[in-house]
Formats: sequence, structure tokens, C-alpha cells
Amino acid sequence: MAELRENLARLQAACDNPRAQLDHYIKQGKKVVGCFAPYAPEELVHASGMIPMGLWGGQTEFQKVTGYLPAFACPIMQANLEFGLNGVYEGLSAVIIPAICDTLRCMTQNWRFGVPSIPMVPIVYPQNRTSPASVDYLVSEFETVLTVLSTVTGQMMNEKALCRTIEIYNGHNAAMRQFAQTANDHLDIITPKVRHIVFKSAFFFEKEEHTAIVEEIVSALKEQPVHSWTGKKIVLTGIAFEPDQALDILAENGLAVVGDDLAQESRQYRADIPEKGGGGLKRLALQWNARYGCSLIHELDKPRGGMLVQLCRETGAEGVLTGLMKFCDPEEYDLPFLEEDLRQAGIPCLTVSIDQQGASAEQLRTRIQSFGELLDQGAMSANLSAMG
Repeated sequence: MAELRENLARLQAACDNPRAQLDHYIKQGKKVVGCFAPYAPEELVHASGMIPMGLWGGQTEFQKVTGYLPAFACPIMQANLEFGLNGVYEGLSAVIIPAICDTLRCMTQNWRFGVPSIPMVPIVYPQNRTSPASVDYLVSEFETVLTVLSTVTGQMMNEKALCRTIEIYNGHNAAMRQFAQTANDHLDIITPKVRHIVFKSAFFFEKEEHTAIVEEIVSALKEQPVHSWTGKKIVLTGIAFEPDQALDILAENGLAVVGDDLAQESRQYRADIPEKGGGGLKRLALQWNARYGCSLIHELDKPRGGMLVQLCRETGAEGVLTGLMKFCDPEEYDLPFLEEDLRQAGIPCLTVSIDQQGASAEQLRTRIQSFGELLDQGAMSANLSAMG
């Protein structure tokens, strides 16, 4: 149990102070590349002998960024640029920005002119993924990224290194999925905040290092007796569910997170890189085409609602809580479809606004408390119906 607490504390420290993690790697003589959320090709950075580090915003005061982005831009991107303009990211060898929404497209140029000290590498993912040409196109994008990264390392990535990286990343995917499954037997230990920390910390560690820590956590959890959770179980969906205060409110109201469809968390690990299908770059491109259920990825049939229904059934979740990132148009477009699917399945759902810069959480607390009471009433009605 002591080792479990130590590992969780280590992951917590990385989430609380990513800058310390950056400095730690730089002092070791390693080069670090910032990866803008949510789908920067970390594997290319890793295979090039550098460390990818996720850039997911954070709490800060928007001052300099107001000269670059409108007030209605995504708060994650506003925070990233504010940090860049204030020198918080100095020491990064480069940043990669995937241009998969309007704000991220703007970020490529704003970063280039606002933070010239840190080279910016853009990448555009194909949205017409049914076309065979999408694979060839994405391979060419990866090659462009590698060309720029080679100016940082002084050498081009080789195929052997990429194949090894693919094994490492697929192994990490498996470890994270195993953690999510095991955590549901220990909801007394893995609170909403702790669960979030395990997922978020993956962006601040070398993947091999994080995999080893998570595997130790899973092993330690399996040594503990299965906990019988008496509160309510929910699933989270959205881009991210932050700040931590929001997760604490869930715990205050007896709500345990037993599954998620968050871009910052489980969406990262749903689709492995194929073991076969060509060279490493082609297989990476095939992974992109295999990703699903994300508002930032074009899909005609809008499957997220059905996915959430299935996830609730698999985990025993009694409701779905959507954290709608402030000013996130892609998430807003998906919302009516997934809510309709949930309602048709008889699963209660609630949407709350998420803003990393939120100073007061009282409105959020009131809405989540009401949602918990709604779930309690639903359970009571179901019990009465069963008795009748």
C-alpha cells in the first residue's frame, strides 16, 4: 500500500508541476518537444530520441494572449499561448501543433510569430479518412514533421527506432486500459481526481517510465480487496474535465467515475497502432484512420452516443456527465446527437461548462449536486418498480 501511495504521489507531482518534469529531462541532457492537445504524433518525437510532453493548458491569467486570440477561443489554447509568450515553455526544442480545429489552425501562425524562440511544427490530419489517398497524404505529413525534427536532433529517425516506439506506445495503451478496468474495483482508492491524475500524468513522462509506474499501480490495486461502492457511478465525456476542483465536487457528492470518453484520457488509448500493414509511418497513418468517437474527427454516423450507452452498460454507470469545454465548437456540434442517444436509452445526462480558468465552482457544485440527487431518485424509482 505504501508503494501505491508513493507512485500516485509521484504522478500527482508531475501534474502539479510539469515545468519541474521538463527541467528534470533537460538536466539529463535530453531534448523535449511540446505536443499540443490532443493528437500530436508523439511517436515521431519518441522515435527521434526525444521526449514528447503534452501541452494541455492550465490555470493562468490571460494578458498577452489577448493580442493574438479572441476572447472566445478555446481556454486550453489560450493558456498554451499565454505560457509560451511568458517564457514558461523555454527549454522546449520545438512544439508540434495538430491543426484539427479552427483554434488550432490559428495557433500555428500565432505561435510562429509570438514565440519565435521555440520552433513550431504544424501537421494537418486528413478528415476524409475513407479515401485511400488519406493514408498517403498523412505519411507525407509525418515525413515533413520528421524533417523538421531532424534539424533538432541532427539526424533522421530510422525505421527500427519507429517500430520499437510503436511497441512501447501500444504497450502503454494496454496498461492504461488495464488501469481503467482495475480501478473500478477500487473506487475507494481511485477517486475521480486520482483517476484523472493517472491519465493526465502520461503526458509528462517518458512512455516507458509511465507504463512501468501504471503497471505497478495496477499490481498494487489487485492486491487490495475489491471495494463495494455504495455511491453512484458515472461516465465522463468531453475534451477534459478540469480543474481538479471539479473532480473534488464529484467525490463530495458520492459520484465515482467508472469510465470516460475524454480527449485528455481514454480517447488516447482506444485505437492501437496496427502491428501489420506496412512500414511504421503507414501504420501510424492507419491508426489515425482507426480512431473513432471524437468530436475532432469527422464521422458521418456520430457514434459517440451509442458508445456512451454501451460504456454505461459495461461499467454499471447510472449517468453521463459531459464537460463541455468553453467555446469548443466541435464538442457543441456533437452534443445534441449524444444526448438524444442517451435519453432514448433511458440514461440520465447532464452537461456542464468547463473552463480551466474558472475562479468559482459554486454553480458547478450546485448542478452536480442536483445531478447526483437525480440519479438517487432514478435508483429509488427502479427499486420501487422492481418491488411492485
